[in-house]
Amino acid sequence: MNLMPELRLHRPETLDEAVRLKATLSGARFVAGGTDLLVNLRRGLGEPADLIDLGGVADLGSVRRVEGALWLGAGVTLDDLARHPEVLADYPAVAQATLQVAGPNHRAAATLGGNLCQDTRCVFFNQSDWWRKGNGYCLKYKGDKCHVVVKSDRCYATYHGDIAPVLMVLGAEAVIATQGAARRAKVAELYREDGAAHLALAPGEALAAVVLPPAHGWRAGYAKVRVRDAVDFPLVGIAAALRRDGDRIGELRVAVSGTNSAPLVVPTAEFAGRAWDDSAASDLVAVLSKTGNPLKTTVVGAKYRRRVMRATARQLVDRLWNEAAQADRAARA
Repeated sequence: MNLMPELRLHRPETLDEAVRLKATLSGARFVAGGTDLLVNLRRGLGEPADLIDLGGVADLGSVRRVEGALWLGAGVTLDDLARHPEVLADYPAVAQATLQVAGPNHRAAATLGGNLCQDTRCVFFNQSDWWRKGNGYCLKYKGDKCHVVVKSDRCYATYHGDIAPVLMVLGAEAVIATQGAARRAKVAELYREDGAAHLALAPGEALAAVVLPPAHGWRAGYAKVRVRDAVDFPLVGIAAALRRDGDRIGELRVAVSGTNSAPLVVPTAEFAGRAWDDSAASDLVAVLSKTGNPLKTTVVGAKYRRRVMRATARQLVDRLWNEAAQADRAARA
């Protein structure tokens, strides 16, 4: 680890002041818990002249109900999010995914906004400065080629967040603040498929909150495959939400993380009205294989990650389908 680079630290008290600073200070970065950013800076992965500390913006740490929807402030810590009674009662899949992020010490400091906006990762990028220099750096930082796909003109570093895919399948929206205004967008619209520039936020924008719509009738879950069953990022993360209509699928949503430069929603409209059986499972695996694209961005081989991606998705939907059937029987009893 390197020493932290010299920088100026700004501590705004309002979100409007924070986005104004971000818009006017070239290359400035937001910091909250710092569990992703500060580690990268100490590896020499960036040298911003300014950090904008969001810890003093009180409104970012709130969780509140607004017309039936649950608003999660971007500054809510992952520890608080996983234990919040309304999250546990109405959106248990969010708590389930949150508890799979890193370890308890990380979750006590890390925030929802920081987790959603975390940097992409790659075995050729997340290394010491001397290692990267010896390998010619890479397209993501200081270099001119991607070591994963050598002839590519874009970076293939991978997004490995656990919470974003769950929010996607639950139909959540992001509240994005600018000076004196805010806009809402689907969580998936925060991202683009470019490992070096995966966030679609403008310099004068900040993620302020996430809005979860009412979850009535949905059964959702998250499954993660990783090297160690603590701390590690997902080799593959699958989120799914299922609404059952008798013995048929009313609606199915699936999202994948850890395979591409952005968390992606899998096209699943074709499954509405079908039974969940071997044929549907095979079709889901085929669609997922066209969406998720694991490459050599981790120390674990891409072939293995593709296999577990397919198997994990099927197992998760199997579980949700059976849980929904049990809930239906219990409601009729």
